[in-house]
Amino acid sequence: MEIRVLGCSGGIGGDGRRTTSFLLGDEVLIDAGSGVADLTLEELVAIRHIFITHAHMDHIHMLPLLIDSVFDQLQQPVVVHGLPHTLKALRDHIFNWVVWPDFTSLPSEELPVMVLEEMAPGDRVTVGDNHFSMIPVNHIIPTVAYVVEYPGGAFAFSGDTTTNDTLWEGLNALPRLDHLIVEAAFSSGELALCEMSKHYCPQLLADDLRKLEHDPQIYLTHAKPGEEDMIYDECRNLMPDRKLHHLTGGERLAL
Repeated sequence: MEIRVLGCSGGIGGDGRRTTSFLLGDEVLIDAGSGVADLTLEELVAIRHIFITHAHMDHIHMLPLLIDSVFDQLQQPVVVHGLPHTLKALRDHIFNWVVWPDFTSLPSEELPVMVLEEMAPGDRVTVGDNHFSMIPVNHIIPTVAYVVEYPGGAFAFSGDTTTNDTLWEGLNALPRLDHLIVEAAFSSGELALCEMSKHYCPQLLADDLRKLEHDPQIYLTHAKPGEEDMIYDECRNLMPDRKLHHLTGGERLAL
């Protein structure tokens, strides 16, 4: 399996900065940030499942346009997976006939182009040979990390989070963890902002990574535009024994 990094920035601003979205193979997205717009129409049509970590705009804002763009070309609905809170936010605030059409009832309620499927921690969704599960994390609104177990390995994406135990307990329970994509949104000099917005900075991430018993390849994501190098350097200094990588948009990770 290959992970295509469509977007991994905490904002926009040129130089390939796109907000969070990862394409797994051809058929699965994790989150639907602005990076989705770089896919061709043929690539959009191939997407069958979208796993949403939470309802913040930078993780969902291309979802309405994606569904609209492929509306008349799909033979089966796109299944959007997420917490009940996340899917309720999509129904109430996006697909509500005010901001955007309700594609869960178009072209008909019997045969919609999009299905919202509730998922809870402990549930396991299988797509092809890959198994998806979620771990609750600590953010401003209900948010999850996703674990993907694939033939021969496992990787996880933290979603947006800050200091917590649930993520690390869930990851430690895995028989193996080969790759971890984890956020570090702000520099350690903005600790107060991290605590208020419930994001990691290098110091908070370093403290929490001590809880992780696995030794995966670690890819840093969600950095504030313009602070990417500073955040990475701080992480390298604080976590010299970890296998850290500075994730950038457009990368392809072979698993």
